[in-house]
Amino acid sequence: MNPIRVLLVDDQSLFREGLRAVLSAQPAFAIVGEAANGLAAVQLAKEMVPHVILMDLRMPQLGGVEATRRIRAAQSECQVIVLTTFDDDEEVFAALHAGAAGYLLKDVSPEKLGDAIRAAARGESFLQPSIAAKVVAEFNRLVQARPPIPHLALCEPLSERERQVLQQLAEGKSNKEIGVALKLAEGTVKNHLSNIFGKLGVLDRTQAALLARELGLL
Repeated sequence: MNPIRVLLVDDQSLFREGLRAVLSAQPAFAIVGEAANGLAAVQLAKEMVPHVILMDLRMPQLGGVEATRRIRAAQSECQVIVLTTFDDDEEVFAALHAGAAGYLLKDVSPEKLGDAIRAAARGESFLQPSIAAKVVAEFNRLVQARPPIPHLALCEPLSERERQVLQQLAEGKSNKEIGVALKLAEGTVKNHLSNIFGKLGVLDRTQAALLARELGLL
């Protein structure tokens, strides 16, 4: 199996060196480039076509949120994991809204970081528990603050099985876990998710879960 191509984006060179050392020690990953700011990250993403980008948030010239937005708009197949020291609600939701597939704090263990990169490369989301708690709280706030949008707002309604898969996704389960819960092959789960994303008009799991809450589908 080919290694996962990873781009490192952080304005602290010492931190990038540490990341490179940790990830290069694992044959599953190949570091294809490094950037010290968001502008460089956008350009390198075009040139190197990484599978996963580890993105800091607060950087000179262009921050991580806007860099994530630009990269995801141009290269939807490229997954971004925010790796930062900040967990402010505003930054968390700005990053996820921009299309980040994961959000981790820099004190994450090398094992969890590796798990997150693999999950992102498979098209799955990975949130640190403290961040996931914020997302769940925001789900609840949205549900309470807004009346559900009628299901007819969708161009094409979800099937019953797709709704079941979406419910499992919203609970933070991986494709494998969804397959076990619903007694489906992992490939079938991926097909259902592709259909769900298309019907909802979203790019990833986090956006699908957020929109599904707003539409009253969960």
